[in-house]
Amino acid sequence: MILRSLASVAALLLGSAFLLFAGGMHGLLLPIRGEIEGFTAASLGLLGTGWALGYVAGCVATPRLVARVGHIRAFGAMCALAAITVLVSLLLVSPWVWTPMRGLSGFCFAGAAMIVESWLSERAGRQARGRIFGIYTMVNLAATTAGQFSLAFGDPSGFAFFVVAAIFYCLALLPTAVSATASPTALTSVSLDLPGLWRNSPIAVFSVLMVGMSNGAFGALSAVYAARLGLDLKQVALFASVPLLAGAVAQVPVGELSDRFDRRLVLIGVALIGLGADAVFITGAVSDPTTVLIVAAVFGAAVFSMYPTIVAHANDHAPEGSGLQVSGGLLFVFGIGSIIGPTAAGFAMTGIGPESLFWTTGAGHLALILFAIVRLRARAGVARADKTDFTPIPLPRSATPETSALARRGRRATA
Repeated sequence: MILRSLASVAALLLGSAFLLFAGGMHGLLLPIRGEIEGFTAASLGLLGTGWALGYVAGCVATPRLVARVGHIRAFGAMCALAAITVLVSLLLVSPWVWTPMRGLSGFCFAGAAMIVESWLSERAGRQARGRIFGIYTMVNLAATTAGQFSLAFGDPSGFAFFVVAAIFYCLALLPTAVSATASPTALTSVSLDLPGLWRNSPIAVFSVLMVGMSNGAFGALSAVYAARLGLDLKQVALFASVPLLAGAVAQVPVGELSDRFDRRLVLIGVALIGLGADAVFITGAVSDPTTVLIVAAVFGAAVFSMYPTIVAHANDHAPEGSGLQVSGGLLFVFGIGSIIGPTAAGFAMTGIGPESLFWTTGAGHLALILFAIVRLRARAGVARADKTDFTPIPLPRSATPETSALARRGRRATA
């Protein structure tokens, strides 16, 4: 059964792998090349802000676009535009050009990911959806990491990586373009109710905003920090990739703990670990590259396991049947944080120094901890029997409302 289901979605998984490989390469290439060109940290932080703005807009607008022109045309347009943004960034090496291009690529990336996930959900058999979702998550993580780490095997000061990223964006559209199957049903569209989301769980809204700020700042500027720390190109690529891998692995034990204990306590504990890693980087207590990468892994394990814990806590308090609305609302708030974080960290790094990146992430983690402690006194925890299931979620920077729908359908199918 699983092999048959896997064969039916192999082309889509391949297309998604091409998309994430290009996205991983593109996302890390720009800050590294920007450092070579002498761009300020503030201007490189704006690249992260542009991406987040475009990504949020893509999540909101794509369902309407697909309803107008169909899945295949919309997906082809997204991949073609993403390839164009890479090539324009090669032709016009300027932060004033790169920032809007990065916003457009974020829009395209969100739209393309939503379409792939919608198609994947429909093509996967009902009984195999949970396992297919797990495979999809692993494929995307591996492709993103491979795209980032590929920069260690060439010269980012040239044109080759820009061209390769554009090629992989174009390759991503081929599996759907040659597919003979009918287009899937309409994409998931989530109506936002932010006041209702706050009433449901204030700690979820505040925490996901802080996590969006800290994760967005780290995602946009980690390569800049590593380069200014004196790491070579391979170590810079590892500094960006290792935290992602550690965060994916950490979701399993963190999820198990949050199912057993008050999720707010687990969130505080994980945030304290992240704050400890922030302090190590702020004080410059480590300088050996191996130790730096170990601390980066601890940092990633903490910060990239917070988002699914927050989503699970919000769903514990949400009315039955509102899970998608809750997940979509939290994703939107996360996006707002991702818009603020890179800009704040970029200007701080320009004015103070590279360690300001972790002053920014640390401020977010400390605010989260303090607010969570206040909420512990204001509301009783949820009984274990009343909790929803913890669902590992792909890194929220690459998650969409369609990801949440696919995850929930897969969980129901395997329940």
